Parts: sequence; C-alpha cells; structure tokens
Amino acid sequence: MKDLARLRTPVKESVELALNQQIQMEMVSSSKYLAMAGWCDRNGFDYSAGFFYKQSEEERGHAMKLFHYLCDQGATAISPEVPAVAQEFDTLRSVFEGALEQEIAVTDSINRIIAVCRRENDFATEELLRWYVKEQMEEEYIARRCLDLFDQIPADQIFELDKQLSKVTYDGNVFE
Repeated sequence: MKDLARLRTPVKESVELALNQQIQMEMVSSSKYLAMAGWCDRNGFDYSAGFFYKQSEEERGHAMKLFHYLCDQGATAISPEVPAVAQEFDTLRSVFEGALEQEIAVTDSINRIIAVCRRENDFATEELLRWYVKEQMEEEYIARRCLDLFDQIPADQIFELDKQLSKVTYDGNVFE
C-alpha cells in the first residue's frame, strides 16, 4: 500500500529557488532592522529602537513562514547566509529612509515571485503570497507615514517623533 502522506504536488524548481531567495531577503531585512534598532538605542531614540526591534522580529517571522512552507511541500528550504549590513546612519530620518527602501525592494521581490508562480501555474504558492502582498502594503505605508512625520515636526522636536513611534499601529485604514 502506498504512503499517501508522502504524495505531494512538487514545488517547481523556479518557485523553490525564488522562495529561497525571498527567505534570504527577509533575513537580510531582519538584520538591517536589528542594526537600525541598535543605532537608535545608541543615539537615545528609545521608541524608534523598540519599533525596529519589533520590525526585525517580524521580518524573521516572514522568512520562517516561507521556510516552513517549503518544508511542508517537500521542497528544500535553505538556511541563508546573511551578509554584513550597515550599522551606522547619519540621522534618524536616514534610518527611516533605509527602511522604506528595504520595504520597496521586498515588495518588488514578492511581485516577481508571484509572476513566477503564475508562469508555473503554482496557485498554492500564489495564494500564500497574497498574505505577503497585504503585509507589504502595510509595511510601506508605515515607513512612508513615518517619513511624512519628519516633514511635519520641527528639527528640534525630533525626540517627540521618536515618542510618537510608541503608538504606531496600522489597522488597514488608519495610521495612529
């Protein structure tokens, strides 16, 4: 009798490769956010540090979700190498500019993977990636909104902006 639990629709090689590259990208994002948190901590931006520590954990979670998906599909999930990331930044604003750049790069990557899934008729993986699309909309919105706040707060009030980051949430409609 066949072991039906071992029968799976295999993940196409192109999709597996793309997902493993995305795992690495998510782990690099986690590392970058951790570096941003450390810079904020060293420079007295306590709430921003907390914000970026949370972002770092969230990005690692995104990588793990993809890692588990590949394993569950019987594919090979690869533990990625993470290159060194910048540890120093010029200003708090430059930290948030870097965060937005990273989120845009992640969004572009997710969109490319969806295109691969469509080419390969991999509807299961595309369905999984719908969650990432929504997540990226939120991530980019928050980063953009934080940068907008820099334009609204006088330079001598930058620590007020830092304090406001303790209240950052996104519920799909409102940035509070």
